[in-house]
Amino acid sequence: MSEADTIEVVNLSDTGRRRPHNEDSTLSDPSIGLVILADGMGGYKAGEVASALAVTAIYQDISIGLKDMKPSHNNGKGGSSIQSQIVKDAIIHANSGIYETAQQDSQCHGMGTTIVTVLFHNGCITVGHVGDSRLYRKRGNDFQQITKDHSLIQELIDRGMYTPEEAMANTPKNLVTRALGIENRVDVEVNEIPSMRGDIYLLCSDGLNDMVDDEEIHLTLSKYSANLIQAAEQLVDLANRKGGKDNISVIIIRVIDTKSGSGSVIKQLFGRFF
Repeated sequence: MSEADTIEVVNLSDTGRRRPHNEDSTLSDPSIGLVILADGMGGYKAGEVASALAVTAIYQDISIGLKDMKPSHNNGKGGSSIQSQIVKDAIIHANSGIYETAQQDSQCHGMGTTIVTVLFHNGCITVGHVGDSRLYRKRGNDFQQITKDHSLIQELIDRGMYTPEEAMANTPKNLVTRALGIENRVDVEVNEIPSMRGDIYLLCSDGLNDMVDDEEIHLTLSKYSANLIQAAEQLVDLANRKGGKDNISVIIIRVIDTKSGSGSVIKQLFGRFF
């Protein structure tokens, strides 16, 4: 049963105004309800190698895992759904592949990538993430960040050492506490939450949310909610007008129905602005 009839997806990635090349990688496959966003880091072009390896490996593993699912496969380990287990295993496997490549290729030594993977299934979403790339949800007038950053800023806030405003003012923004490929093991955060018709989800690299605050992101999604292509273009343009200091990637998904078979049209946009 295809998820393509239940979601509308727009996928856009941009180099930004300061970086010589794009180290973000994105992928969306509405037919299986899968979207992936990765923000690479490392030496010369190693970041884009890491993010591309992550997205490719995760997509392949999840595609195979879903294809091999049997009707009797209701639950994964620890009571989670089999879909959530597939997502977690795919991210862990991708970490191993990136780490091994970094060890074998001196030009890729030390490379890593953040990851946000979202799988739509059975009226809910499974979210697997590592690092500080984000997933937001707009539900009616409510807008919230679904993922929690794996970053030094967030750790200082969690420990009560800084308010969010103080942490942003006194701590480098790009210091992540988890990433794929840095070590041979990785702690993947996986959550499964119900989705509702009309929900709008936004995956983004920090090239967006470092430039544009949450309120502006919310206002932009609200203003252009009828046209997700325009919404994506406006978010990227807004980040660039504010400096475009990093690569900017956004994937926007609208839930059209929570059951497959609605016959809705899928819109996709793939591209980069230079």
